Amino acid sequence: MVARALLLLWSVLSLVLLGGCAGVPAESAAPVSKRFFHDELFKPLDQPVSAEQVFALSPAMQHYLAVEIAPQLRDKGRRKGLLDALYLKSELQLEYDASYTRNAAEAFAAKRGNCLSLVIMTAALAQQLNIPLRYQSVYVDEFWTRSGGAYVLSGHVNVSLGKRLSDYRQILGEPDVLTVDFLPPEDRRFQRTQLLGEQTIVAMYMNNRAAENLLDGRQDTAYWWAREALVQDPKMLSAYNTLAVIYRRSGHSAEAEWPLRHVLSQEPANLQALSNLSLILSDLGQVAESEQMAARVKELQPYPPYRYFDLGILAMHAADFKAAKSYFEQEIARSAYVAEFHFWAALANFGLGDVAAAREQMALALENSNSPKEKATYSAKLNWLNAQRVRVH
Repeated sequence: MVARALLLLWSVLSLVLLGGCAGVPAESAAPVSKRFFHDELFKPLDQPVSAEQVFALSPAMQHYLAVEIAPQLRDKGRRKGLLDALYLKSELQLEYDASYTRNAAEAFAAKRGNCLSLVIMTAALAQQLNIPLRYQSVYVDEFWTRSGGAYVLSGHVNVSLGKRLSDYRQILGEPDVLTVDFLPPEDRRFQRTQLLGEQTIVAMYMNNRAAENLLDGRQDTAYWWAREALVQDPKMLSAYNTLAVIYRRSGHSAEAEWPLRHVLSQEPANLQALSNLSLILSDLGQVAESEQMAARVKELQPYPPYRYFDLGILAMHAADFKAAKSYFEQEIARSAYVAEFHFWAALANFGLGDVAAAREQMALALENSNSPKEKATYSAKLNWLNAQRVRVH
């Protein structure tokens, strides 16, 4: 599925996890300027962030390749044998889970992960088998969620290896390329992709971990992950944004300004950087420029994510279920795969007495849930609605 990116607009700060990825391998980029880093402000980690751990195989993974699936690797060939073992339900039975970004060994042990985690795990196993591969960033429609006061913009990556396999669930690109993807078939048509270097994939992983730690309140840990993301890929503009968020949330707004200035020097219309810099300039008392940037954000994005959803919540509090339903439907119309939108649409329909529609929306909330915890919550609520439906009718 997707690997997460955060963007906080208007009254809060922004943080991007996966956007703005470099289109060339990071090895060709100049080193990141040390002026963006302020190590003295953050407590060192007991175990430094290590790029080597991202793709490292665990003993269980080595045993899996050498013993458990060795016969089918011989019988089917390395490419088809590996892909069948990983992604057929009768085999490893991987599941999508966006709760946090796992490295290869963690994703294998848990048998779950977001799209970036599963790409990393697949690549680690393929590399061990000497299967050629390449990484791709996939252009998808904007997909927003919200967590802990943060608006979350999702990006997507996949990995291609071996030759094309006509009966597989994800097949894109050249005839000799098999692309492993986790989007539903209807979302994979006419995909546009951009090649990524492996260092960029490593930087994406580190940037995700930085944001996840920050949302959990671990600013020191978040800083070191974001710092190493930029060391790995200095062209990854989203990591500068993440670094700026970390500085501001740690009480260092002055240090947050220059990473964002750098982003805007490359992309003057970057919404994340404009939004965050507006907030930071306000912190620093530079009100005129702050307001100028806020106006530019509003010009670029007149109806920010969750605008209709928030209006729907206000209508629910006022017991105006008809208006709430309309607002939630408008939010769903521009972001159809957010479980929270469907959940509240279900409540609005239930408030209107339309239990069938409430059940349909709750089923969509369950279908689009991103973690086992979410699935359990929406499943229980759907079961309750099913019982209500029987009594009402």
